[in-house]
Amino acid sequence: MRKHWIDNLRWVVVLLVLLYHVVYFYNNKGVFGGIGGFGDGPQYQDMLMYILYPWFMPLLFILAGISARYALDKYPAREWFRSRTRKLLVPGTIGLFVFHWMVGYFNTAVAARTGAFDGMPAVAKYIMMAVSGTGPLWFIQVLWLLSIVLLLVRAIDSKDKFWTWCGKAGIVVIMLLGVLFWAGEQTLIRNPRPESPDGLLNLYKPLFYLVPFLLGYFVFSHDEVQEKVGRAWIPLLSCALVSGAVLICTTFGQDNTSPEYLGSPLNCLYGWLMCLAMMAWFKTKFDRTGKFAAYMTRSSYGLYIVHYLPVAALGYMMKTYTQLPPWSMYVLLALAVFTLSPLLYEVVRRIPVVRWCVLGEKKVKR
Repeated sequence: MRKHWIDNLRWVVVLLVLLYHVVYFYNNKGVFGGIGGFGDGPQYQDMLMYILYPWFMPLLFILAGISARYALDKYPAREWFRSRTRKLLVPGTIGLFVFHWMVGYFNTAVAARTGAFDGMPAVAKYIMMAVSGTGPLWFIQVLWLLSIVLLLVRAIDSKDKFWTWCGKAGIVVIMLLGVLFWAGEQTLIRNPRPESPDGLLNLYKPLFYLVPFLLGYFVFSHDEVQEKVGRAWIPLLSCALVSGAVLICTTFGQDNTSPEYLGSPLNCLYGWLMCLAMMAWFKTKFDRTGKFAAYMTRSSYGLYIVHYLPVAALGYMMKTYTQLPPWSMYVLLALAVFTLSPLLYEVVRRIPVVRWCVLGEKKVKR
């Protein structure tokens, strides 16, 4: 029986990712990426980044771990991994050169205007734009790598002894698993060396995201665990909101993606409680579907894949070539990303070769 709450939670988080990138694109907190803010004063709209960043991507990895368990119960490991490779690795590599080079064009536009690419061969510029267009695709690239790790871990726990043992966890133990969440954040490099892979590792955070992915597979894929978490949704959500309010009030203005910030106990506490609270809330209140939910369940992955092109293109052009007031840029960018992304997805998924390259799909989903 399909668990609609997992589907619903996944597409809701994807929509939050779209909204996050609207604010992120114009942030002035020193967060890597985007085009910069509107002066050095406080931008209170940036508060959305502090609300979402500690938990929304770890939660997607938890859901991916749960889904991996269910899929591997139904399909042979080789078939599952072949499907993961097509769905994740193909869009995360070939898709860069077919679609996401356009995102890279806007990501490198500032450097191009300064003459940094003068004299560079066209092929080299194209490759640079394709690689620079990775953007949100880091998620599927990391997820593919973690899928390899999972197959190795499954080989060790071939009789599911550890998985069965994890299903006995009570609510206290589940909350204490937040220590692993904190430990994962400690793997970030505190003082990344210039001209080294340190910054890239901090951006991708593979060791950190391995933690929620494996917790999803071993712990939260159990019906019993989901029921225990669901029964505690009110206290979990209350505690998460309180810890989040304290975190934001005491840290607003800092770079909320820095290793020091992410590794702080309060950030980890809030991030973990929100992961639990969102799962508990959706398990209890949103385990149903309808026409819109069914469409979003089918489409959310594609929306995630294509959504950053409208953000990068319109966001860059408005700030560079217009004198619009900041508030109107946010409104227009939000409207664009929530309308153009579905249109882009619907177009891309109907073009056979492009569909395979960009979405990793062999045929049109119905």
